[in-house]
Amino acid sequence: MRRAGYPFVLFATLVALAMSLITPAAHAQSAVTGVPLSVCVTRVAEGDKAAAMFAATGRFDCAVQQRSLHQGDYWVLSQPLDTIPDRASRERVRIGSLWQDRVTLYALYPNGQVRGWAYDGYAMSRHLQLGAMIQWRLDPALGAPVRLLWRVDGSANLRGILVAPTLTTAPEASRANIMMAAIYSGFVGLCIALLIYNLAMWGALRHRFQLAYCAMVLSLLLYAFTSSGGLAWVNPDILNNDRLRFNYVFLACAAATALMFARAFFPPSVTEGWISRWANRMTALALSAMVMFALLAPWQIRLLDAFYSISFAMLMLAVVPVIARAWTERSPHLWLFAIAWAAPILFAALRLLANLSVVRWNFWLDNSTILSMAFEAIVSTLAIAYRIRLLSIERDEAIEREIIAARLADIDPLTGLLNRRAFLRQAIGRAGEQALILSDLDHFKHVNETLGHDGGDEVLRVFARVLRQAAPAGTLIARMGGEEFAMLCPADRAIAPDAVLERLRAARMPFDISVTASIGACSGPMASEPDWKAMYRRADRALFDAKQAGRDRARFARAA
Repeated sequence: MRRAGYPFVLFATLVALAMSLITPAAHAQSAVTGVPLSVCVTRVAEGDKAAAMFAATGRFDCAVQQRSLHQGDYWVLSQPLDTIPDRASRERVRIGSLWQDRVTLYALYPNGQVRGWAYDGYAMSRHLQLGAMIQWRLDPALGAPVRLLWRVDGSANLRGILVAPTLTTAPEASRANIMMAAIYSGFVGLCIALLIYNLAMWGALRHRFQLAYCAMVLSLLLYAFTSSGGLAWVNPDILNNDRLRFNYVFLACAAATALMFARAFFPPSVTEGWISRWANRMTALALSAMVMFALLAPWQIRLLDAFYSISFAMLMLAVVPVIARAWTERSPHLWLFAIAWAAPILFAALRLLANLSVVRWNFWLDNSTILSMAFEAIVSTLAIAYRIRLLSIERDEAIEREIIAARLADIDPLTGLLNRRAFLRQAIGRAGEQALILSDLDHFKHVNETLGHDGGDEVLRVFARVLRQAAPAGTLIARMGGEEFAMLCPADRAIAPDAVLERLRAARMPFDISVTASIGACSGPMASEPDWKAMYRRADRALFDAKQAGRDRARFARAA
């Protein structure tokens, strides 16, 4: 399968997963455990008593959508419980945590007795289970109840008046807590590992998108801490509505930092212009909605929640133009980034639909942000690693080009030997006694006149090859200019100049012409530039003596 098709395959998979989450079967193996209860609702009227409400079933509406009602105080009545198997062992009652001021559970027993347990906002926090489920423990000494009734005071009715009511056993509740502990612990461990890894990488590489990614993961970690109920376990005295307030804050921070990461991940050309301005506005809108909800709720809480939900969705969708422009610019790491963002965008849309009552409340959908952003965090780490790999390849190629350029600047293009500048840079400062051999082709002007400049160039290349073949390992060989060449090596490994002349005489030249050279040699220190000048003068004088003596010969300079 081509790489370009990966995002579409994954997106289809996520759609199928999302559709499975909005079915009742998804409640299995989650914090919503036990036997689900169907409920009917009615508003609280002045003078209402719990015992009378059990008998006033005609006042309750069992068909109304709870979200269609306004915020306020409500009675919620369960169906008769006598049809539930092993009812006597089901002494735990659980509901989902919502924005409520007070919830009182009443149980009606066969003898007509009514028993109540009232939880205000602080008591709800103390009885909060992992997965943000509020739990009551019925009194087993009273036997099995025949019906349950809740009075909900100060319901904001953002997701419903009462969601996910279940009657469960103690072992089922314990298993649910253990399972949710495993899920949240895994998520926390993942976040901590990603933070440590990316902070360590940032310390070495210093890419801005790594810090944005760490801010996103930290926000997700704090969001999971508040939404799971872990905050209430650490601080049982916190008001449950304040815990939910923190949910809104950290979820908005996670979305804002996620968009920040998206913008920093790509080169500036992808996010500049109107995309940058649009992303700034969406970030400001989402953070403003978060601040307003955190400070003003419960005043106009449904309006604030709707504003928050819409701004959150728009913030998540602000990444779409980033992806679109990266597509047009053929960004090499777009495909992995698109896969990472498919899940958060899809589930953000589904949560918005749930907030607008288009989709029913669902435990996994309500917790989809953690799951989808965990997926995004993992794949984004792979995207970061992939981008760093591309950056390292680009860096290595740049270094290689720089090395090649430097080498080209040091190399004589005709012969492939060092040029004069590179030769001097490497020669001066060598320790120990050095042997310097200067070579000059005899009558090279006549060679150029006979063969032309192309033929003369070929003669120079052949002579360069002769010098390379004759020189011991570690010898510096350079074309000093024109037809003059230099060789430098330790004096104890110096090649005999006559051997160079013999190789030159045996070399096959263009059109089989005969080419000879004169050589001047000397030895001495090469620790400094004055040493080089002294050595060069002596070798050059010896070379002049070879020319004067008839050419095609070598002369050694006497010791200074």
